[in-house]
Amino acid sequence: MRYLTLRSLIASCATCLLLLPTSAAAKSSLRDVQEIEDPLFAVAVAKEVADHCDSISARFFKGLTELRRLKARANELGYSDTEIRAYIGSDSEKTRMRAKGERFLAQNGVSYEKTETFCTFGRAEIKKNSAIGVLLRAK
Repeated sequence: MRYLTLRSLIASCATCLLLLPTSAAAKSSLRDVQEIEDPLFAVAVAKEVADHCDSISARFFKGLTELRRLKARANELGYSDTEIRAYIGSDSEKTRMRAKGERFLAQNGVSYEKTETFCTFGRAEIKKNSAIGVLLRAK
């Protein structure tokens, strides 16, 4: 009798172990992975600043290097290239990121009607050497 109970316990544990990788493999959206989302957001905001301020340019190669690093990190976290492309190419994610960026810029005094506010914000980020600032260069 004791042997059957121990055997049942072992079988139950083995079943749990077999199911564990399946549940652990369930990944959240890349938008929920802050170590990917936050630097990607910084790249997006830096590009927006460079696009709207003639006296600031994007540090293209630094941005490209950051994007490659983020892709490699997402791969390390178990995301496939297909999943990464789907996230980056998603219209809903682009819309979400744009709205997030517009809110962030507005909260920091940037107005699309006053392009000089992009320059003021960009120069302040460069001076702070922030995640956004390191992706920008004053001309």
